[in-house]
Amino acid sequence: MDIAPQGLAKTKAGKSKNGGKSNGQAAREAYYDRISKLDMAPLWVVLKDIIPEQPKTVCAPAIWRFKEVKSSVFEAGDIISAQEATRRVLVLENPLLRGKSRITQSLYAGLQLIMPGEIAPPHRHAASAIRFILDGEGAYTQVEGEKTIMSPGDFVLTPFWTIHDHGNTSKKPMIWLDVLDVPTVNFFETSFYEHFDEEKQNTRRDHEDSLMRYGSGVLPDGTERNLKNSPIINYPYKRMRPILDRLAKAGDIDPRHGARFRYANPITGGWALPTMGAHLSLLPKGFKGKDYQSTDGTIFVCVEGEGATKIGGKVFEWGPKDVFVVPSWMKHSHIVKKESVLFSISDRPAQESLGIWRDKA
Repeated sequence: MDIAPQGLAKTKAGKSKNGGKSNGQAAREAYYDRISKLDMAPLWVVLKDIIPEQPKTVCAPAIWRFKEVKSSVFEAGDIISAQEATRRVLVLENPLLRGKSRITQSLYAGLQLIMPGEIAPPHRHAASAIRFILDGEGAYTQVEGEKTIMSPGDFVLTPFWTIHDHGNTSKKPMIWLDVLDVPTVNFFETSFYEHFDEEKQNTRRDHEDSLMRYGSGVLPDGTERNLKNSPIINYPYKRMRPILDRLAKAGDIDPRHGARFRYANPITGGWALPTMGAHLSLLPKGFKGKDYQSTDGTIFVCVEGEGATKIGGKVFEWGPKDVFVVPSWMKHSHIVKKESVLFSISDRPAQESLGIWRDKA
């Protein structure tokens, strides 16, 4: 006969018949209380939570349809000026990370508006940033003295600690998607920021100067060979789109991603930025992508066409300028009826540098 201490018989769950805790369980909890006062905790209690068998995302798949949010972005132009706001942006918050200014665990995203005649003054920060142009044409970004005129579909870089400002000399408002590695930088507690009193930078290089210098298959003599960031400021869509057509025509179509290229650093052949990596994909008419999952939570933008992406069993229909997010390790696939182009960006370069990136087809 199994006799519990003090003469009480135990159940299979380790509790006494009267519903009380066994002496062993009570002793454990008393021990946990004592070590908690020393700022310690038992690993065996939390082990499965902190080292799961596979990634457990805290993010949700989500979509921001441009037709639905455009009016709210424009309304911000009546609420506050670009100069007063420093950057007039509506943050895209993941539904499960509200209040944390994150679209994924590692990336921030937002829709920035600049009105005709406005200037967003120069500053710099430790976080790297990209701009993907959605709406309008003719505004500029200036990075380290190079001014680039922006058009829809352009992929613009603002690497770590580079001085940058924006301005709109056109007659139309412009909206673009900002993506920054702010959560990553803040995780390491390495954020720095500096504001400049000047209204704008002095322009030293003309539009597409860096593209001509570094993106033409040649390099200026004496170019540093180990640049972590791409020296190209703007990868213009008018130059990038024909590459997709060539890939598709040659039959270079991945069953998961379509005809796809990555934006590269022409000096090293690596990613354009060390913490964020971007792709541009053409999905041919009638494309039905195979299931895919990877550890990098990914932000997508529809550049052309329309289609749908099945994410974790839920279907998200998208069209031009819509932004949607696929969380880490969540199975997804793309389906289109007519030819479409998707831009995507994630923290894949950072994961690869740490040796932890993984995917599964």
